[in-house]
Amino acid sequence: QVRLVESGGDSVRPGGSLTLSCAVSGDPDSSSSSMGWFRQAPGKEREGVAAIIRDDNSRYADSVKGRFTISKDNTKNYLYLQMNNLKPEDTGIYYCAATATGFLTPTLVLRAYKSWGQGTQVTVSS
Repeated sequence: QVRLVESGGDSVRPGGSLTLSCAVSGDPDSSSSSMGWFRQAPGKEREGVAAIIRDDNSRYADSVKGRFTISKDNTKNYLYLQMNNLKPEDTGIYYCAATATGFLTPTLVLRAYKSWGQGTQVTVSS
């Protein structure tokens, strides 16, 4: 059973930056599991933000391309999301998630993810 714990959420002004962290335990097979960040704004459905498999294969939602960067530290078992130039529409609860094994490419498809963290709140407001 993979356990995921997010941290790093905060309130920031538009244009600011934040880095979210996700502590990963339970020894997921990182070579064939997609690890992802999702977010959910009030009144909206949860959506994929970024995903990564292995260390060099990542995928981003169009709305965050060029502003967000997903990365992994396999030695410390952490997943990160560096968020720059934050906008009010980036506000929401951010979740870390992991798929089961067997994936060749990172995915932003919600139903593919089996393990979820509890979420961390990000608020972007002036």
